[in-house]
Amino acid sequence: MNRLISQLFSSLSLACRAVGERAVAGRGRALMLALMAALTLSACSGVKTEESYPEFDSQRRPHGSLTGDDGFTLFGGGRKKGEDSLPINRFLWQASLDVLSFIPLASTDPFGGVILTEWTTLAEAPNERLKLTVYITSQELRSDAVRVSVFRQKRQGNKADGTWQDVASDPKTATDLENAILTRARELRVAAAYDK
Repeated sequence: MNRLISQLFSSLSLACRAVGERAVAGRGRALMLALMAALTLSACSGVKTEESYPEFDSQRRPHGSLTGDDGFTLFGGGRKKGEDSLPINRFLWQASLDVLSFIPLASTDPFGGVILTEWTTLAEAPNERLKLTVYITSQELRSDAVRVSVFRQKRQGNKADGTWQDVASDPKTATDLENAILTRARELRVAAAYDK
């Protein structure tokens, strides 16, 4: 380091003699900055750096993962045979679609487990209409994994231009639909077991 500094000073003094003092005054600042940069870099010469990286497997500490032990898969990649790709029970999903096949569907979300129907009027009660929402909340085939909400409206006034008013629905209707879905889901599970 001392040798570098002495070389810089000797080159500075030679430059001053060769160019003259007036020319050096403007360039003196640039030379001083260069000298300071050289001193700063030479101060780092005593820092020891690691020359080799540690072995990946031998020195790695085990730690958890944000995505779980199996990692993150997109679109069911790496799935084992027989595993469901939906976050809900496939038998309950199919059974819900089967039971609600008599009503036009407004929207279905298999990843959220929600089925919404359109408003529909039944032949037995032309002045009433129903709308159903089915929620599937589990991957297991359990009685509490399906919930049905029934919305009912009654026509006020004449048939042509009457307005629809919300009325309370019978809780038995939702329970009967849930039971029908569960029964159909059990039938589908038994049929799938025999198909294997």
